[in-house]
Amino acid sequence: MPEPILVAISAALAGKAITSLYDFVRTKFATRKEAAAALEAAQGAAPDSPEVQRLATELARTEAADPEFGAQLRTQWQAAQQTGARTGNMSISGTMDNTKFVQAQNIHGDINFG
Repeated sequence: MPEPILVAISAALAGKAITSLYDFVRTKFATRKEAAAALEAAQGAAPDSPEVQRLATELARTEAADPEFGAQLRTQWQAAQQTGARTGNMSISGTMDNTKFVQAQNIHGDINFG
């Protein structure tokens, strides 16, 4: 049975919650059909699903065969967790008549108030 941290990482990968981590794992799995299939099968699956468990098992196998990958995986996971913990609150007080406003954490692309 995979470590709980690998199950948590797998659940995040299933939801593509952390794009950079997903891309890192997808690149590593590209040359391994079974691992790539596990990553694909887990897409959109529930955190406690057999698909996520299978992905966690593939992560564990890959980590055992390539400790450097395991270290990078855990470092990226930790960084993503710390980034998520630093999110804050934003508030606006006062009147906002005829004012355009957007509140967002990550924006990829343009914002247009047309």
